[in-house]
Amino acid sequence: MATFKAIRIDKAEKGTTAALTQFDEAELMDGDVTVAVEWSTVNYKDGLAVTGKSPVVRRFPMIAGIDLAGTVLESSHPSWKAGDKVVCNGWGMGETHLGAYAEKARVKGDWLVRLPDGISARDAMAIGTAGYTAMLSVLALEKHGLTPKDGPVVVTGAAGGVGSVAIALLSKLGYHVIASTGRTSEEAYLRELGAAEIIDRNELSAPGKPLGKERWAGGIDSVGSTTLANLLAMTKYRGAIAACGLAAGMDLPASVAPFILRGVCLYGIDSVMCPLAERQQAWSRLATDLDRTKLGQMTQEIGLDQVIDTGAKVLAGQVRGRIVVKIA
Repeated sequence: MATFKAIRIDKAEKGTTAALTQFDEAELMDGDVTVAVEWSTVNYKDGLAVTGKSPVVRRFPMIAGIDLAGTVLESSHPSWKAGDKVVCNGWGMGETHLGAYAEKARVKGDWLVRLPDGISARDAMAIGTAGYTAMLSVLALEKHGLTPKDGPVVVTGAAGGVGSVAIALLSKLGYHVIASTGRTSEEAYLRELGAAEIIDRNELSAPGKPLGKERWAGGIDSVGSTTLANLLAMTKYRGAIAACGLAAGMDLPASVAPFILRGVCLYGIDSVMCPLAERQQAWSRLATDLDRTKLGQMTQEIGLDQVIDTGAKVLAGQVRGRIVVKIA
């Protein structure tokens, strides 16, 4: 059997180790589709995996990486044949199933989405789980009935991957976007993406009242904790917040007041086990609703040998926008 380059995570006496090495093809896990991986990306969860900061990896050895785009090499699945261009997000890749930071991946065909027309493999990973999650969040707000005429929408963690794509999507759809960030030096970048207002995250990170002044009709939150509680407290009557992250913590020190006095809705966004039909809808909308120029502005490219260092920078909040990883 051949070997190929991969970022391998192993259990260590204290925590885990991660290194770029040669991986034996014989160690690939079960699956009915083998993919030549061409591009990947670095998400917050990838940063946790390669640094060992959180026990997201639950099988060893593991190949890190929760996102891939590439070309089918072999398939016994009826939906796929050699040469098909595919994208795969989540499903436990990089956690319980060998992941994307490798020249080859073997996965279940039911996990794959056909790369939409007009989106290259590189663009798909510039979007990645972060951008696909942002789109799922937008779809949840639309399903709630939110429209631009209902008022402003707020995006937290605005300079990060989810936040950057969310701003670009919402602004193109006609919303007045309020961007919350701890990096006010990124104001020019956020306004280029389409943010109409910038607020300091400190306005939302301190404990607040059960109900605050109504400031926005909806929002997309990747921060969690007190920030999410404050977002809910300041949401307008019958507005909605889509929660998709926990950068500040898993807790939610909120009250029921926004829900029972203002009819506010909180939507949970799960990108990992999201049903295939919703994935296909999200990727279809990304193909039409995401400005490629803005996507280019928020994206930087690295090689596989830079992933581990970059993962640490993502966790430290030192990376803005999106990162694509060139695999082949």
